[in-house]
Amino acid sequence: MICFPNAKINLGLHILEKRQDGFHELETIFYPVQIQDVLEFNKASDTKITQHGLVLDNKAEDNIVLSAYNLLKSKYKLPSLDIHLLKNIPFGAGLGGGSADAAFMLQALNDYFELNITNHQLKEHAAAIGSDCAFFIDNKAALAKGRGEILTPCSIDLKEYCIQIICPKIHVSTKVAYAGVKPMNERKDLSEIIKQDIYSWKDSLVNDFEQSVFEQFPALADIKTQLYAQEAIYAAMSGSGSSLFGIFPKNKKANIRMDIGFREFIS
Repeated sequence: MICFPNAKINLGLHILEKRQDGFHELETIFYPVQIQDVLEFNKASDTKITQHGLVLDNKAEDNIVLSAYNLLKSKYKLPSLDIHLLKNIPFGAGLGGGSADAAFMLQALNDYFELNITNHQLKEHAAAIGSDCAFFIDNKAALAKGRGEILTPCSIDLKEYCIQIICPKIHVSTKVAYAGVKPMNERKDLSEIIKQDIYSWKDSLVNDFEQSVFEQFPALADIKTQLYAQEAIYAAMSGSGSSLFGIFPKNKKANIRMDIGFREFIS
């Protein structure tokens, strides 16, 4: 069985308040983009996972894909598997690559072994693994609330535009990013902002992490400046960083210049 987990970007991200469980109440719009990993599994005598492509900062046995497999194995009769993951989506970049891998693993196991798990149940399983995993079950634009697991379909469609994604070799700690953000409840709802003309997003569609993260990593702020200087309709950081994206008219993109290395994707 083979599948191709894809990434996402965040269109706006509001941190509303800190919850009693230690998480933050947030509001964001997840939008799928076509940067893809490759995930494959076959029946085997022992379960193991082999990682290829980008070198991850965790041991193979700690990969979130195994968390997805073990969760379903605890509820259904599953055989041992030989799992291969080709990692192409940069990690620690705010693109949801790990969450996508886990969600796609849940779906692939459900399909291949005919477990008859409903879509709603798959989302519940995914949410138990990670805050934004549930999004990748439907894998369609959605307004996310709570920790990111409360999803409402969103009609936004950016297929007529070019999305340029820049992933610099900078690691932004999620813990540090949250420590620097200032929660704020009273503001216009993202579901209303996203309905505005895309050319107005620059002044109203905000990622709350940008202020504190840009203070720590000026190179990220510089990328956003370059995207706008080269006629991006909208530019922002995705999630808590470190990737940034620009939305351009079709067949246009920016020439990004920076001293540190980076990877570029077009969706």
